[in-house]
Amino acid sequence: MQGECTVAIRTYRDLQVWQRAMDMVVQAYQVAKAFPSVEKFGLTAQLQRAAVSVPANIAEGHGRTYRGDYLRHLSIARGSLAEVETHLTLAVRLELITREQAVDAWRLCQDVGKLLNKLIRSLERGRKDSSLTPDP
Repeated sequence: MQGECTVAIRTYRDLQVWQRAMDMVVQAYQVAKAFPSVEKFGLTAQLQRAAVSVPANIAEGHGRTYRGDYLRHLSIARGSLAEVETHLTLAVRLELITREQAVDAWRLCQDVGKLLNKLIRSLERGRKDSSLTPDP
């Protein structure tokens, strides 16, 4: 494709989706700082755990031997991403933060979701293309 840059992927740290997911974690932690202290063991902890789960599952999946395992971890990451979006929405609806405070984190979630979907489609396409090497 014209204008497309090819970068060698040596580790999960080279993946744009992992890098953006890490940015999303930082942003989620920034948002959570605005929550009242009574939410420390409630929504704050849930938001932070879900956010951390996204890049962690991308990294773990990348480190697996089989493509099916990788896809399963990416699916888990996608589920955690939906959880982050839900926690952000709840925080706004509960008036723990303003919509404006959630917007940057929400946008990062959208970016990560698009990148995750592209990676999943690419791996699924590769799985179909490599019918000579079965994936357990």
